[in-house]
Amino acid sequence: MVRVLVVDDEALIRTGFRHILDSADGLDVVAAVSGGQAVATARELRPEVVLLDIRMPDVDGLTVLAELRHLPDPPVVAMLTTFDMDEYVATALRSGAAGFLLKDTDPMQLPLLVRTLAEGGVVLSSQVTRTVVDGYLDNGPQETATRRVARLTERERAVLVLIAEGLSNTGIGAQMHLSIGTVKDHVSAVLAKLEVGSRVQAALLAERAGLLRPPRDRENG
Repeated sequence: MVRVLVVDDEALIRTGFRHILDSADGLDVVAAVSGGQAVATARELRPEVVLLDIRMPDVDGLTVLAELRHLPDPPVVAMLTTFDMDEYVATALRSGAAGFLLKDTDPMQLPLLVRTLAEGGVVLSSQVTRTVVDGYLDNGPQETATRRVARLTERERAVLVLIAEGLSNTGIGAQMHLSIGTVKDHVSAVLAKLEVGSRVQAALLAERAGLLRPPRDRENG
């Protein structure tokens, strides 16, 4: 079972997400709380995945993210937002968020996206726009992205494309017929050569470098 914590200031949102995820096989919502309770609840219940509202009145979502990232065994965190063009999104991604979801995400897709997060995959809303990629993230211009991608071997580039498609290490291994250990080695090499700190940033840099066909819907995991 994947242990999930839902953090949102609106009780209706918390209830809706909890109902959807608890109805899915293999997912267990251990708690659904407001922002002020998030860190203490995560410390006590140790969820594997946290769905965290990026804007809350009682505490800033970015502050909660930073505190969650400093826990001894930090959960995977995806930010929830009603905006596909939110200036906080880039800061959240740079701060270690594994992606972000719009609150109007298709309920049928939500369990799959949470499983993808739990398995180490990248989850970005299909409404992530070119402006987010080119304007907010501090990865430099397209020429810089292309130059960094050129450092990769052919196999590493294939791994990068699968990362950008949202696949977990297990999914990449299955696609490329590689062991999990080998995939992890390739992922580490890709992040180092691209000079990025997360799979999300690698995915966005891959899109900026033109490795993907825009528009790309990465919600398919």
